[in-house]
Amino acid sequence: MDNPWKSIKLSDYENHMKLDSVKQLQTLNGMIKKQLNTYSVNSVMILGIAGGNGLEHIDFGKYTAVYGVDVNSEYLSEVQKRYVKTDGILKCLCVDLTSDISELPAADLLIANLLIEYIGYECFQRVIKRVKPKYVSCGIQINTGEEFVSDSPYLHSFDGLNSVHHQMETGELTKAMKKVGYNIVSSTDYLLPNGKKLVQVDFEC
Repeated sequence: MDNPWKSIKLSDYENHMKLDSVKQLQTLNGMIKKQLNTYSVNSVMILGIAGGNGLEHIDFGKYTAVYGVDVNSEYLSEVQKRYVKTDGILKCLCVDLTSDISELPAADLLIANLLIEYIGYECFQRVIKRVKPKYVSCGIQINTGEEFVSDSPYLHSFDGLNSVHHQMETGELTKAMKKVGYNIVSSTDYLLPNGKKLVQVDFEC
């Protein structure tokens, strides 16, 4: 089965995420700013980069390598158009994390926001072992009801995600990370308008 993220238009995704009733694009932007600037690192890999939300916060004096990873090649093309002036530091990689991850390079910091939900804990553990980051910062969505996609005019663009979605829990993520040698260092809640919340959980090996 082909990955459903390959058929979701970036415009539908971003327009849905920035609605006042959802407000995840704005919330994630602030989260990414914090993630990029908390640790003394020189390289970062952002999994599920989509359209590059938050890349404007990258300090190109600090980072020598920024890897943007996504399964959708059209998303990555848009990232490259939006962020042309990166002095060759930004490298986009089209990779399906559920299959072959052999081309993923090492990075000091790994950021995974709203990503583990769609690949599962075990697959994420394999990625961690491959990239070998010093720090991992995850943004996961905690749902208050059965629906993980908020109601919006773009709702049906995401119908195919039901087949790959995994319910997230901070405790289970912490256990999964401990199995691969990472301990939790911080957890921050970001409340959303519709009763859901994003939780940023950071780990260190």
